[in-house]
Amino acid sequence: MQETPRKGADTRERILDVAEASVLDKGFAATSIEEVIAAVGITKSGFFYHLKDKNELAKALLVRYVEREDALFDELFARADELNDDPLHGFLVGLRMMSELMADLPNGHPGCLVASYCYQDRLFDKEVRAITASAVLNWRKRFRQRLDLIAERYPPRVEVDLDDLADMLSVIADGGIIISKAIKDKQVLARQMLLYRDFIKTVFLGVPSS
Repeated sequence: MQETPRKGADTRERILDVAEASVLDKGFAATSIEEVIAAVGITKSGFFYHLKDKNELAKALLVRYVEREDALFDELFARADELNDDPLHGFLVGLRMMSELMADLPNGHPGCLVASYCYQDRLFDKEVRAITASAVLNWRKRFRQRLDLIAERYPPRVEVDLDDLADMLSVIADGGIIISKAIKDKQVLARQMLLYRDFIKTVFLGVPSS
């Protein structure tokens, strides 16, 4: 019996949920289609009905992950902008919200799928690698646009490349995730976000303030 569109979509989401958790836990190479099939409770033909091979699974996971991250950033900074129309203070509010969101995760951040793919990029085809690169560059663009607006009103007090400053948020996020896992301290990422926030204040205001 063929799945209804709604049931089919639900099954596909379950496949992606299980596969993403496994990839973040032990990497893409160590994640097998067989274990995903067993965990979801479907047949092999049921899996291949939704995804034709492991590379398509890799692409579907990555596209979904990036879309969710972008939606999170959109929502979070839209809320911050509603609270403050000053570009600097709106960005600072958004960073505090990010820190609080990370701090509230009961088991810490599960990991960054984009970073995981970068570590194992030889496993993937050109299309998947291109999506990975595009995600990183789009996050740079997203935060660079905010930093440009800030710099127009608050010229930087120190010489700084705004692309590098935009990238720094991703660097801190991924580094915070790694350290939190290594030392079993789920609050590392939240604290690092607040340090980035303080650095932004130093760059544009000169002295960190509360």
